[in-house]
Amino acid sequence: MTRRQFTAMALASAMTLSLFTGCSSEKKAGDGNDKVLSVAMECIYAPYNWTQSDDSNGAVKIKGSSDYAFGYDVMMAKTIAEELGMELEIVKLDWDSLVPAVQSGTVDCAIAGQSITSKRLESVDFSDPYYYASIVTLVKADGPYANAQSVADLSGATCTSQLNTIWYDSCLPQIENANILPAQDSAPAMMVALDSGKCDVVVTDMPTAMAACVAYPDFVLLDFGGGEGDYEVSEEEINIGVSIQKGNTELKDAINDILATMTADDYSALMEEAIRLQPLSE
Repeated sequence: MTRRQFTAMALASAMTLSLFTGCSSEKKAGDGNDKVLSVAMECIYAPYNWTQSDDSNGAVKIKGSSDYAFGYDVMMAKTIAEELGMELEIVKLDWDSLVPAVQSGTVDCAIAGQSITSKRLESVDFSDPYYYASIVTLVKADGPYANAQSVADLSGATCTSQLNTIWYDSCLPQIENANILPAQDSAPAMMVALDSGKCDVVVTDMPTAMAACVAYPDFVLLDFGGGEGDYEVSEEEINIGVSIQKGNTELKDAINDILATMTADDYSALMEEAIRLQPLSE
């Protein structure tokens, strides 16, 4: 795995840590440890995060479980925790529980492949992006839309995507005459819907689609290139960030300082590693 040294930010991170651990200590008053960074994720959303049975490749134990979490989000969480001088705690939650957990302070943050949507920003704050995700389409190789070259070519398709995502809320309605099925609870569920023939089309982001194509070799990834024939989305909606409780500027600034030392190429290299290591690739 590509690892960067963040010596330029070490002093700033240490100073910032001293500011926000007071809040962390209050939240964790009963555990006697004010240096734990509690990070929520689904642990079922490869290549961003997944569950495995051991600590291979540097996986982290899931709180309250005998299993371990790994993936791109865990790589980023480990980097952030290390730079802040904190112990990393991974908390497994379902997708719809992530924002409420951050809102309530049950966890310090969520690093879970969440796009920075205006709707989510009403409830939580976000760091700067830690990944830049493009929107793509998945279909089956023997399906009627395998040769689609644009969103217009998907007209009339039966489609679905994951609940409370920009894919479902914004992208699917852009398909003319679409038969939009109820949203799926998770990324794996929407892949099962496509594989079983319940739908013709799933809209997701590039890393999720690449991971799905490993598990389902008969899936075809359609990338419409971001031009006039593609889905209309804002950069804010497709950029992936760390969600943080509103008002916790100390933690937000500390994370942003760490992310500022990384580049889009660094993120891409880590994501490629996550895709290579995901269980479905074995």
